[in-house]
Amino acid sequence: MAVSTTDVLTALSMVQEPELHKDLVTLNMIQDLAVEDGKVSFEIVLTTPACPLRTRIESEARAAVAALSGVTQVDIRLGSNVISDGKPRGLMNLPVKNAVAVASGKGGVGKSTVAVNLAVALAETGARVGLLDADIYGPNVPTMMGVDRLPPFDNGKLTPAETYGVKMMSIGFLVPPGKPLIWRGPMLHSAIRQFLSDVAWGELDYLIIDLPPGTGDAQLSLAQSLPLSGGVIVTLPQMVSVEDAARGLAMFNELNVPILGVIENMSYLEMPDGTRMEVFGRGGGEMLAQNEGVPFLGAIPMDPAVRKGGDDGKPVIVSQPQSAPARALRSLAEQLAARLSVNAYQNQPAVTINVVG
Repeated sequence: MAVSTTDVLTALSMVQEPELHKDLVTLNMIQDLAVEDGKVSFEIVLTTPACPLRTRIESEARAAVAALSGVTQVDIRLGSNVISDGKPRGLMNLPVKNAVAVASGKGGVGKSTVAVNLAVALAETGARVGLLDADIYGPNVPTMMGVDRLPPFDNGKLTPAETYGVKMMSIGFLVPPGKPLIWRGPMLHSAIRQFLSDVAWGELDYLIIDLPPGTGDAQLSLAQSLPLSGGVIVTLPQMVSVEDAARGLAMFNELNVPILGVIENMSYLEMPDGTRMEVFGRGGGEMLAQNEGVPFLGAIPMDPAVRKGGDDGKPVIVSQPQSAPARALRSLAEQLAARLSVNAYQNQPAVTINVVG
């Protein structure tokens, strides 16, 4: 008996998307399904190209269809359509599906390093990514990304610099090197709004925003100017850093910004003999996440390559892609993308299944 498209869809309806806890058919993730002489082909449209479980989903879908009587070949393509969080950004004329603020309660915890590498990791998956350096008083992103100037204007708008597949904007491009910015709140608020509305970002799947440390004007201005999909808190394991990070987390709560998770940076230093030196203590980030009831996204080990990559303008995820910090950062980017997909699922537009033949 020949296999039919109905048979295939019935089989795929038994395959669950592990993060969304619904089957692939219900989620409208099966596209361009075709069945001909026992050969089955279709596309699985993931909710993000950075899906951490893409291999598992493909494997389970292949096994489910291959088990059908009469199937001789299964061809699967993996595509993606990043889900928008559904928040209105029309007032800023900003076509961004997800906007994520990376924050910390204090400086020196590697917040900018994390923001830069998360943006590059997401771009490496094929996502359209922007990186906004909103750390007005200490704009380090241009140095970390190896860019020192902007392209020419585009129809009266600032053109973001682009490197490693990431579009980026920073006040560091617009002021002389080493010159301090002594700005009051209104000037800072105006600058942040201009970086959102007067920059030709184009369509973005993810806009990663590097906030300055603390809980001041920049954070308030951003939350007032741009509806955020959520915030990420970066901390060290030590208790002093965790206490400050808790204030950053409370700030997001006060501003009604969803907490996507906590990242623990400089978690440990791996020694030549394989042991770990916990330079800044142990487990502070995980404890903070547990106490606050928010996800713990993961930990990043210490490595001189991270510092060198930032100084050289070549993020560690590019310069040392197989290093422990790069692997951790890539995993964190996937976890972040997964959290955004889950949170945005309720606002996902309906997709029609295209059956060929």
